[in-house]
Amino acid sequence: MPLEYAGAGVLAEHAAVRGAVGLFDVSHLGKITVAGPGAAGFLNRCGTADLRKIQPGQAQYTLICNDDGGVIDDMIAYLNGPDDVFLIPNAGNCAEVARLLTDAAPAGVSITNEHDGHAVFAIQGPHSDQVLADRELPTGHGYMSFVRAELDGVPLTVCRTGYTGERGYELVTPSAHAGAVWDAVVEAGEPYGIQLAGLGARDTLRTEMGYPLHGHDISPDISPVQARLGWAVGWKKDAFFGDAALRAEREATPNRMLWGLKAVKRGIPRPGMLVRDADGHEIGSITSGTFSPTLKTGIALALLDARFSVDEQVEVEVRNRREPFIITKPPFVTPGVREP
Repeated sequence: MPLEYAGAGVLAEHAAVRGAVGLFDVSHLGKITVAGPGAAGFLNRCGTADLRKIQPGQAQYTLICNDDGGVIDDMIAYLNGPDDVFLIPNAGNCAEVARLLTDAAPAGVSITNEHDGHAVFAIQGPHSDQVLADRELPTGHGYMSFVRAELDGVPLTVCRTGYTGERGYELVTPSAHAGAVWDAVVEAGEPYGIQLAGLGARDTLRTEMGYPLHGHDISPDISPVQARLGWAVGWKKDAFFGDAALRAEREATPNRMLWGLKAVKRGIPRPGMLVRDADGHEIGSITSGTFSPTLKTGIALALLDARFSVDEQVEVEVRNRREPFIITKPPFVTPGVREP
């Protein structure tokens, strides 16, 4: 997946996703199958979210945590049935997630790293339904659900998921047929202004939505509680990886929280930049920062001292100068992900 595509660039790719439709090759993401008697129940004792809340054909965002409550990885779990779950973790963490699950798996439950076996394409934007419909692929199913289909005889899973905040789909298909599926989607999307999109646009789009990126806004040192991902934790479950630490942190309230920051002037924040209060005291740092093509200003996610709140002004050290920012709560733009 390139940073950007020749002849377009991040701004054009971002605008296409927000206004028309964009196509991302996210085949670098991990793929893991958890299968065998009671596979879903086993996975439910590992990940933070409660798989019992969804039915076969639905997907769920979940996290794998360490004993201290930090995030080893976040992923989407696709529930095929009680004995079969397909996971899409982050690429760099796929092997570690597979190892952790393998070490914990009971007899009869197998963990298979299928990273190279599947391609994943994300069709994102307001015209994504029309693109798929023109190839007679299913559309309109509920958010965080998936449907089996075929495209010219090639098996596909059409998932109503994505990482941009716009209405969209992700296609999972065998790697051997990736080129044919990609070409078919590009051809179908031409009347709707489809634009190939890369990592740069993915980052600006997800930051506008406040979606966390592992290694930045969540990490082994940043918990779901601190990152405002408590909604992805099944607090009523008996146990899951890191549950004791997370319950204790939630009860005590964390000493730092993830907030959004919006530039007052022209400063463009970047990860690692220090954040200070009005008196110059260091109160945290930027975890994700970029220029928002939609808002035409700098935006960021920042891990700050928990005593701060919405609408307070802080300062970010941008290139040896202190730029004013206002604390806000993401998303920075209105999401279109659930719109019909």
